[in-house]
This record gives sequence, structure tokens and C-alpha cells, in this order.
Amino acid sequence: MARFIITTRQMKNANGERIEPGMSVEVVTQSMSNPVLSNPQAVASAFMRIYGVDLRRVGALNMSYLAVERLN
Repeated sequence: MARFIITTRQMKNANGERIEPGMSVEVVTQSMSNPVLSNPQAVASAFMRIYGVDLRRVGALNMSYLAVERLN
């Protein structure tokens, strides 16, 4: 199992949702690959659970807006 920290890089305000730089969540996956690319639903669920923000609705569920760091 791999742990990742996903952090927002920049501000975006769209469709009544807002993200700020530095918002971060921890995601644990079965795969060692980037969860934003391999399991975006887990990332979206973590942001919804912690911040109440729907990254899909904002249009920020991609590597342009998110930084991924793998923890060991």
C-alpha cells in the first residue's frame, strides 16, 4: 500500500466552488502509481470529505492543479 499527499498548487474559483493553494489530503491506495491519474475518485472523495470541495466540479482534478508526493 502506498500513501500519497495531494496538495493544490493554485487558486481556482468555478461553479460555486473554490480551492486555495496549500489545501492537502492524504490518500492511501493499493497501487504505487500516481492516484490523480490511476484513481481520481479516491482523490476527489478525500477533498470532498476534508474540505467539502468537489474537484470535478471545479475542474481541478488534474496534474495542472494538484501536486503529488509519495510517502514511505
